[in-house]
Amino acid sequence: MADRESATEASSRVQEVAANMQQAAATRKRISGSKAEAVARRYFAAIDAHELDAAVALWAQGGREHVRGRVDVLAPEGVRAFVGELLEAIPDLRMHVLSTTSEGDRCGVHWRMTGTFAGPGSLDGVAPTGSPLDMEGLDVLTVRDGLIQSNDAFTDSMTVARQIGLLPPRGSTAEQGMTRAFNAKTRATAGLAAGAAELVAEGVWLVQGRPGRCNVYLLEDEGGATLFDAGARTMTRAVASAGAKLGGIRRIVLGHGHTDHRGTAPALGAPVLCHPDEVIDAEGSGGFRYWPAGLAGLPTPLRQLHGLLHRYAWDGGPVKISGTVSEGDEVAGFEVVELPGHAPGQIGLWRESDRLALSSDCFYTLDMWGRDCEPRLPERIYNFDTEQARASLRKLAALEPAAAWPGHAKPVTGDVRGQLERAAGAA
Repeated sequence: MADRESATEASSRVQEVAANMQQAAATRKRISGSKAEAVARRYFAAIDAHELDAAVALWAQGGREHVRGRVDVLAPEGVRAFVGELLEAIPDLRMHVLSTTSEGDRCGVHWRMTGTFAGPGSLDGVAPTGSPLDMEGLDVLTVRDGLIQSNDAFTDSMTVARQIGLLPPRGSTAEQGMTRAFNAKTRATAGLAAGAAELVAEGVWLVQGRPGRCNVYLLEDEGGATLFDAGARTMTRAVASAGAKLGGIRRIVLGHGHTDHRGTAPALGAPVLCHPDEVIDAEGSGGFRYWPAGLAGLPTPLRQLHGLLHRYAWDGGPVKISGTVSEGDEVAGFEVVELPGHAPGQIGLWRESDRLALSSDCFYTLDMWGRDCEPRLPERIYNFDTEQARASLRKLAALEPAAAWPGHAKPVTGDVRGQLERAAGAA
């Protein structure tokens, strides 16, 4: 009995000590938060009083002022320039603290700023308009040792732009016209770059875009999508939108690392994989290291055109490779098949259940002018090894696909094996 009572007393003491520690921590947090709020209020009071030196003096050396969408500067000079610009542009500026919330060394300040954009200073390069201003925002200040270490600020920039006349009033005829013009531009540029995603097989979506009718395949994969080939840079928005509708792009698998097949990858923010032999080109020149200098061998008009397309339309630039895949690996229900020749580490994806092949540039179904044609080997000047490319096309044909989708243009269906073997045998 005595042992049980002793154990109960010990447990109570432990709980009491823990409660005291929690209370002490909460007290320290309140004190720290109170100090942070006091500094924050002094800072906003200094700005309200147009005391620039006093406001800057509350900052730690090297403290970061980051107003989202406007400035990202360091104290003291960056803060001096930013706050000074506000006071020069809005000579009757008033800063009202509406509420504060503190926790530890941080204080959130909900504020309202009023005044007149009378100058003589400009505001973000915009000349004074004489317009009245009334805006709200939120600053989250981090304070240590009585000085501001950082400030993460969020403001209503759209409202300010409307108030100073940089944007038309909300709901106005001018705004409606601007919106229509913007939507027309969006539709026009989207039409030139890529169409909407199309379901071409079970769990396989295609986005095809110009120039070059590049094919990007989105494979449904565990609540998201795996990309096979990344197409042209001009397709980025269309591919990102298609991926979002499938739950987000989880990873990108490059069929090879040429400029017109890595184009969207740098902008999509997903891990990128390829064959080990393609890493050098995906992270480097995009194929230019083994193509003829100046794309010699193409007719003059094509040589000039392709030079421009590689630079301004197809290539999104080098992309960091986070992993590799090789023959026999599994990707979203497909098996990796090595198809080198056009590129040293080119791969395709094969699904046995419906005999579907996604073959990147193992073959083309368009000519160099972008016109539809029968299946053919890729252009010799763009190949790493044309005879190896020929052997890979025969390897693909031997799988007897029901449908073979290339890296550009239309698929091969019907007698797929016969068509691919004839293409492989052509001179």
